[in-house]
Amino acid sequence: MSKLNFGPLMTAVITPFDDELQVDMAGFERVIEHLIATGTTALVVSGTTGESPTLNSMENLKLWEAAMDYADGKVPVVAGVGTNNTKTTLANIKLAEEVGVDALLIVVPYYNKPSQKGLLEHFSKIAKTTELPIILYNIPSRCGVGLELKTILELAKLPNIIGIKDSTGDTEIIAQLKQKLGADFLLYSGDDGLYLETLKIGGNGVVSVASHLVGKSMKRIYELYNIGFDERAECLNAKITPFYQAIFTYPNPAPIKALLTKKGIDVGGVRLPLVSLEDFEVDILWDKVEDLIDK
Repeated sequence: MSKLNFGPLMTAVITPFDDELQVDMAGFERVIEHLIATGTTALVVSGTTGESPTLNSMENLKLWEAAMDYADGKVPVVAGVGTNNTKTTLANIKLAEEVGVDALLIVVPYYNKPSQKGLLEHFSKIAKTTELPIILYNIPSRCGVGLELKTILELAKLPNIIGIKDSTGDTEIIAQLKQKLGADFLLYSGDDGLYLETLKIGGNGVVSVASHLVGKSMKRIYELYNIGFDERAECLNAKITPFYQAIFTYPNPAPIKALLTKKGIDVGGVRLPLVSLEDFEVDILWDKVEDLIDK
């Protein structure tokens, strides 16, 4: 299967809400325009950062349709379709196929803690029922179980499983996958703080939250590293690392949404069970990161 060019900076896009916590489609368009203008190379829509656990199927469908429309072919659109129910995931994929998204991001089933055999069968069944490219999403801290190396290698044999977003917090699995699979399997970190380290070991980049507000800087890091200016890339990465850390001071995506609104891109609050930051919390966070945000 020919692979799309997702580039180094995939953004896990937030979902804007209005005052009634309904999806704000005009706000969504503004966010996508902003992201594309500031270095994002692919859009991940309805991921965890997009508050997917609180979105219903019709909201997902509208977001995917709008993302395809607003992106207008400038960057690929990846739909977050994964759940802890294989049947529900397949239903989500059918909707995503109707919209014509470019690829799928599918998280490891959470809460029910399947075995490696169960994970293998789950992802294999999914891959065999769609022709869309699939990026696996491995985040054991949230799911209670993670994909082991052997399982990933087995899944990588399926032609439309093309890569992985790894949020284990350890680049070792990326390094091992790079060694065993080479350039044929896309390797993305799910942790902004491991972006440059992932590039160093031959990975493709990051699925980012920080890129909502430091996308220009993150794009520059890739450019510097790619032309051999390693020290300059290191310096710029070190400069914005406090931003990477600050936006996870509170549960994601409440901090990044608060900062976007403070910056002048109003994206509303978050849906329960998450809660928005108090005004004083926003002020403290802003004071920490204001000088790091792209101008």
